[in-house]
Amino acid sequence: MYFLYRILTAIAMLLLAPYYVFRAWRRGEPARRLMERLGSPPAELVSRAKAGCGTIWIHAVSVGEVLAAKPLSDQLKRRFLERTVLVSTTTETGQHLARERLDSVDGIFYFPLDWSVAVRRALRAVRPALVIVMETEIWPNFLREARREHVPVIFLNARISEKSFARYKRWEFLVGPFFARVLPDAELFLAQTPDDAARLRYMGAPNGRVEVTGNLKYDSDQPAMSRFGSWLEAESERQERWPVVVAGSVVADEVESVLAAYDIVQRRWRRALLILAPRKPDCFDRAASTAAAGGWNVVRRSQINFDAPLSENVDVLALDTIGELAGLYSLADAVFVGGSLVPSGGHNILEPAWFSKPPVFGASMENFRDMAAQFLKAHAAVQVTSGQQLGKVWVQLIEDRELRERMGRAARELSERNRGATARSLEHIAGLLDRTEPSA
Repeated sequence: MYFLYRILTAIAMLLLAPYYVFRAWRRGEPARRLMERLGSPPAELVSRAKAGCGTIWIHAVSVGEVLAAKPLSDQLKRRFLERTVLVSTTTETGQHLARERLDSVDGIFYFPLDWSVAVRRALRAVRPALVIVMETEIWPNFLREARREHVPVIFLNARISEKSFARYKRWEFLVGPFFARVLPDAELFLAQTPDDAARLRYMGAPNGRVEVTGNLKYDSDQPAMSRFGSWLEAESERQERWPVVVAGSVVADEVESVLAAYDIVQRRWRRALLILAPRKPDCFDRAASTAAAGGWNVVRRSQINFDAPLSENVDVLALDTIGELAGLYSLADAVFVGGSLVPSGGHNILEPAWFSKPPVFGASMENFRDMAAQFLKAHAAVQVTSGQQLGKVWVQLIEDRELRERMGRAARELSERNRGATARSLEHIAGLLDRTEPSA
């Protein structure tokens, strides 16, 4: 089956190459971006890799993985001063955030497509002593070529959600032998939880290469406030806008439910302000237009002039930028973490918790099941099943300051107690690097 995968990816590249070229031209993307996806990182990154003493290559798919990689990349640079640290991403939003947040690394580029030629070219250009893949993005050709080049690959913060595992078991008769062949190409799996470790072993990861080190997301630093956040805080205080409600990482199918919940809040407090933050850029326009169609006065973050005051009539502020959401949770009197009212798997609830804001989320938290369960058990979060229920919970938290602050303290304390995964993972990485000869 692996041979068939290689054939299919080669055919797909031949068929899709014109599409990628056309898409890049239509979007006005620089040719460099396409070349990176075809395995040719920028020349300056290649030079740094050659000048270093064995490159550490971190791959962070998108926004969540980039944020989790921040404390790790900082500590790697401090501990291995002589080594070059490079970071790749898959998505444009991840690339943007990496360039903004990962200031300690030596370079950032796009991960190659999983085509043997592109993968081989990228590995020989970067010349890594070690590749660290955040979470569990499994690319068979990449793993195979890395093993052939004697480059160890670590899956860090690895997880297999209950939903993904159920899907695997449903198709196990077909894909089981394939994963059993692919997973042993990795050197080490550092899993978030014992359940994740057990699922990885079941799927074919060698027993002796799976360890539980915890969730790196707990080790993220408290997000900094952006210039926009400081401006908005001052404007809210000046206009006595209260309460401020932040709905973050909202997916397209949740927007109407969130607005229904906000309607319940605004009927009680006319001076309320909703910060509506869609998860993905392709949802920015839809979210803003849906709110406007519902009768709310909407302003988009990208249209704001810091030299002018916020309009007194604004009901909804649509956050159509990347990287500013986390700090805005500090302004909230109530929050919602999206991707959870619809079957989307949920999103990171730690960002509001760092500011002692109790996260409210929906029933779909498959990607953060253990974290959500811990928060609910500690009475540090609330789970809802509909927009109407979300609105009622928001009202309760806004009205009951003592409850809100008690839950917020519990959320912050729980976050702090679970720190340490980065340090545990770093010891495994250091041990592996000690056994790996630096690149010539």
